[in-house]
Amino acid sequence: MQRELSYFFGAVRFFTRLPVPRWVGHSSEALDRSTRYFPAVGLLVGAIAAAVFWLTAQIWPRSLAILAAMASSLYVTGAFHEDGWADMVDGFGGGWEKAQVLSIMKDSRIGSFGAIALVMLLLARFSALVEIAVSLVPAVLVAGHTLSRFAATSLLRALNYVRDEGKAKPLATRITGGELACAGLTALLPLLLLPPRSALAGCLAAALATFWLARLFRRRIGGYTGDCLGATQQLAEVAFYAGVLCNFS
Repeated sequence: MQRELSYFFGAVRFFTRLPVPRWVGHSSEALDRSTRYFPAVGLLVGAIAAAVFWLTAQIWPRSLAILAAMASSLYVTGAFHEDGWADMVDGFGGGWEKAQVLSIMKDSRIGSFGAIALVMLLLARFSALVEIAVSLVPAVLVAGHTLSRFAATSLLRALNYVRDEGKAKPLATRITGGELACAGLTALLPLLLLPPRSALAGCLAAALATFWLARLFRRRIGGYTGDCLGATQQLAEVAFYAGVLCNFS
């Protein structure tokens, strides 16, 4: 049990700014074993954002409460995945050959492609959340953060890591089927809080976004990088919110 807890807290430390117990060690092997807990980290981040929304919605209009919830998740994660989204769009938008794409993504400076994409992503996230019924927003936030991290985790099974080094290098070992199933079960749980039709539509939208990005990554660079994982999480999250809003009547 302590070993599994150390894997979970290792994932929390890697993907967020939240404090973890001092006894939790750090090693590439432990981080590799923590991949099954990536959706659990999303569950934690989503719960924090949901709590912030619920509290601020008691005193503020819905739009401000949603902005507060978004800000809380950005603060807790250090905009880790948003940075990956911007870097990925910069690289794929400005590079042609694989080496050029990887070089641009490695540059810490944000370019015009990345800046525009980041603004559009945040606007899309806000626009989607503000249209969702107030009573459903907390559950949707938890489900969106959890499912989108499972979407990113699935790339660890489907694709190869393409860099010789990098922040995501310890995650480069391909996740096993059992570990992916464990991550998927975690992602499934918050969906039970939503109307089945909305949950299904959100999952389908997130799956389509993930599949499209996976094909793009395989075709352009032959696999994934850490920035690709972050970008997948971001697009899958927004796609899930948009799917929840789909009206098929």
